[in-house]
Amino acid sequence: MNPAPPPQHPFETRPLTEPVDPRAVKEFWRAVKAQNPTSGAQVAIMIVVGVIFALVFLPAIGMTLFGLIAVAGSGESGFGALFSLPALIPFVIAGVGIPLFVISQRKNRESTYRIARFAEANGMTFRPFVSDPPLPGMIFHLGHSRMASQLVRGQHPRFVEFGNYRYTTGSGKNKTTHNWGYVAVKLDVPLPNIVLDALGNNSLGSNLPSTFSKDQRLSLEGDFDQHFTLYCPSGYEADALYLFTPDIMARFIDHAAQLDVEIVDDWLFLYMRRPASTTDVSTWAWLFGTVGALMTKFDQWARWRDDRLRLAQEAAQHPVAQPGTATAAPLPFAPPVGMLTPPAPGVAPQGRRLRKGFSWVTLVIIVVVFGVTLLPQLFGMLSFFFFR
Repeated sequence: MNPAPPPQHPFETRPLTEPVDPRAVKEFWRAVKAQNPTSGAQVAIMIVVGVIFALVFLPAIGMTLFGLIAVAGSGESGFGALFSLPALIPFVIAGVGIPLFVISQRKNRESTYRIARFAEANGMTFRPFVSDPPLPGMIFHLGHSRMASQLVRGQHPRFVEFGNYRYTTGSGKNKTTHNWGYVAVKLDVPLPNIVLDALGNNSLGSNLPSTFSKDQRLSLEGDFDQHFTLYCPSGYEADALYLFTPDIMARFIDHAAQLDVEIVDDWLFLYMRRPASTTDVSTWAWLFGTVGALMTKFDQWARWRDDRLRLAQEAAQHPVAQPGTATAAPLPFAPPVGMLTPPAPGVAPQGRRLRKGFSWVTLVIIVVVFGVTLLPQLFGMLSFFFFR
């Protein structure tokens, strides 16, 4: 007997909007902390910050208070009190910043609790964060301090994960934090590395973190090119046409025209430059509808096989006979060549990853920035030599 299908859950959004009990939020975060204890590195950082605060800021605060008391006790006014005003700046900053920080933390904890309840109400699971998630998408191997958060996961009819992701590039003054929202869907078989760069969310060129060689672009029929730029590995054009049939192209245009898409290994990723896991009901309705519309077509992709991998397997299993070797007795029928084993899923090495390219937009920006910065100095040097 076939196992019974999992129960269907209606799309339930009330946990995202209805009032929450503060005690329930505290209990939820108590359980989160118990399941994710503070690491030794985090404890060491907290100790270092505490020591710096005790050695540097506490004496400064004490000296500031002493100075203010001295000015007040001396009866000075006017300029003496005026000169003491800058000393109040740290207290003003602390008095405003600390409450804002506490409110922000409280709001973030409440939002996380709402999303967790939303996941439960829709038959899904929730994880507050995962450090350096082991996913093969293009955004998951860049920079450092990589963290996925607010993960909502479903298991049926196939694994799907909605989450937010951030990573950091550079350091010091040049440090930049990059934030993404993503949806990860597990496919049945590995497929060629294909990227759909959505044109509707681009500004100055592509907003993707990677640039791909232009000779890997593939134009598809209809108005698909008005919504996406498709990249596939060289030699896999026919395979991309097999995967992106007119009905599948229509699904992407109707539901995912504002999302960048990547197929890599046996995963499909949808990328966006704002949170995907949020308390916004309309965002969840859009993403659930998009995944539902695409998921009904993924069964077609399960039948794809890479002919290059099959030919390589056949060549390894059936080497060319050398002259003078014995041949097998003739059979009463003609068997198909190389079909002793069923075709195995997989992708040949040349189709597993796209070749990276160079962004001319980046080069133009660099030239303009350096030009604006260096031209005044260049003119100054020329005027010094020619007009002195």
